[in-house]
Amino acid sequence: MNALSPSATTTSLRIDKTFNLVPAKSLYVSTPIAWLESTFHFNFSGYWDENKQNFGVLRVLNDDLITPRGGFPAHPHRDMEIISYVVQGGLSHKDSMGSQETLGRGSVQYMSAGTGVRHSEFNDSDSETLRILQLWITPNQRGLKPNYGSRLFKLEDRLNRVLHLVSGNHEKYPDTIAIYQDANIFVSEIEEGKTVTFNLEEGRQAYLVCVEGDLDINGKAQLAAKDAVEITGPSELVFTNLNRQSGVKAHFLMVEMKEAVSNTE
Repeated sequence: MNALSPSATTTSLRIDKTFNLVPAKSLYVSTPIAWLESTFHFNFSGYWDENKQNFGVLRVLNDDLITPRGGFPAHPHRDMEIISYVVQGGLSHKDSMGSQETLGRGSVQYMSAGTGVRHSEFNDSDSETLRILQLWITPNQRGLKPNYGSRLFKLEDRLNRVLHLVSGNHEKYPDTIAIYQDANIFVSEIEEGKTVTFNLEEGRQAYLVCVEGDLDINGKAQLAAKDAVEITGPSELVFTNLNRQSGVKAHFLMVEMKEAVSNTE
């Protein structure tokens, strides 16, 4: 596929037994083509690093910038839970199941690829760049019936609170998008002077990406936009807007899951 930025490294920073910082500068960035630039948190396409195979059941996390009128033509997937979070612009989706729609900022698109599905994703705008976070989570079953869904979440749903978007336990969390895996996805946008908290339980782990702004976690991990951190429980997480950019909210996305024995197997 694309060539990769030669300046990227695979260096992370172990802060303590709870936090392992993954700076944005350590992530591979695909050399821009006519319509796409992607930041890969894990192995994808032509990029391979034995230390970046996955984080637990989180197999892919790509931060995609798609130029106006650009996009992914129809292509196949199978046996993967695929979630896209729209950060900027409008994501236009069409698939072989007959689903077709355009989703704006704060929306979540979900597709269980199961036995096989084809879909396309485009930026239909003439002027605005589309930014999405695309996540692939390994399902707990193979051969599922393909399924598609989406939800639009408003700013007030995630403003100064941790919003639960996706869960593998739909009976316990009926207001979330259901997936076939013991994993959860949360987002938040924190205003200047505000703090939110989250309890990461023992035996659980999380991969968190600072989407926009600047974020402090427990006074130990400070993240700028596109930095990430691997977190191991148990820990009471305290998230604070660092206020480095006046008026810019600290916006993060976090994938929480059962702690893996090894995150590279």
